[in-house]
Order: sequence, then structure tokens, then C-alpha cells
Amino acid sequence: MLDNLARYNIVLASKSPRRKELLKMLDIPFTVHTVDGIDESYPEDLPAREVAEYISKKKGLAYSSLIKADELVITADTVVILDGKIYGKPKSEREAVEMLMELQGRTHTVATGVCVATEGKIRSFSTYTDVTFSNLDEKEAQWYVEKYMPLDKAGAYGIQEWIGAAAVAAINGSFYNVMGLPVHQLYKILKSDF
Repeated sequence: MLDNLARYNIVLASKSPRRKELLKMLDIPFTVHTVDGIDESYPEDLPAREVAEYISKKKGLAYSSLIKADELVITADTVVILDGKIYGKPKSEREAVEMLMELQGRTHTVATGVCVATEGKIRSFSTYTDVTFSNLDEKEAQWYVEKYMPLDKAGAYGIQEWIGAAAVAAINGSFYNVMGLPVHQLYKILKSDF
């Protein structure tokens, strides 16, 4: 499968263990390579639903000068959006608890932008999933943050962890997108004309 990729060495440019785990599900060989110091800022007037794809393209472009002729590089970025506000990775345990308390009892959108780049081509897309949290009390949020340390996760949670089982009341869209990589959509891109 994906014979069209045989001429490429696939590179996942991400430090996320979840993205690595998800890409493995597609059963394609790949290596992980990351570069530190990539600017992940975005224009303040950029619509929230466009931020993740914008950042994933910035990451892809940061690798463009490093891409060899036989490489295909995958970059991604995930954000949580509630009422037009972006929730990225929390900077502290306190901020993580605050994020969870803002998300509890409401429906938010998880947006993941993905960029696929070769030496001569760059393609990007976004995937959106709506996630509804049940009500959490602050004690539950604090316990989750202390036990699971979700400081490396947009919105301060991992749906594959305790909070997904205990607090996610509904999901509309790709579960894997909420984990950080919409593998179904990525597979469609990879089997196209690369």
C-alpha cells in the first residue's frame, strides 16, 4: 500500500509521542526528526480556525531548506478553540486547571493543521472535531493535571487519558484528530499524487 511513497523517506517532524503513535497506525516506515526554535506565532487577526494550519505550514517551511530530494516531511499543529479563543499548551499546572474549568460543561473545537512537504511541493489541510465536556469540578481537574501532567497538550488534556473516559460526553468528528493527527485525512493526501 502507498506504493507511490516508495521513492521517499518519510520524516515526521514532531516531538509528540502521540503523533508518532498515530502515524505508525498507517503502517508506513518513517523516522522522526525535529528542529528546535521554530517560530509558532501567528497574526492576531487570523481567524481561530486557520491558526493550526498556518502554524503547521510555518513548520513545514522551516524544514524546506533541509528537505532532501528523497524526503517527504510531515508537520502538524493542534489547537483547541472555544468562543473564538485559542487554547494552546498550558504554561503551568495552574493554567492547565484554569483551561479545563473553562472547557467543562461546554463544546469546543479541536483543530489540527497538517503540512506535507517534499523538495518541490507543499500541501496542507485542517481537520476539525467538536468535543463536548461534561461538568468537572476543580478538584477533578486538579487531580487530572497532577496525575497526567498535560502541559504538552493543546487545551490541557489528552482525550486518550482518564479525562476522555470520565469527562468527554460527546465527540463529533475524528477521534484521532483530537489526539493530534487526523490520520484518515493524512492517508488520503499521502495516497494522492506525492
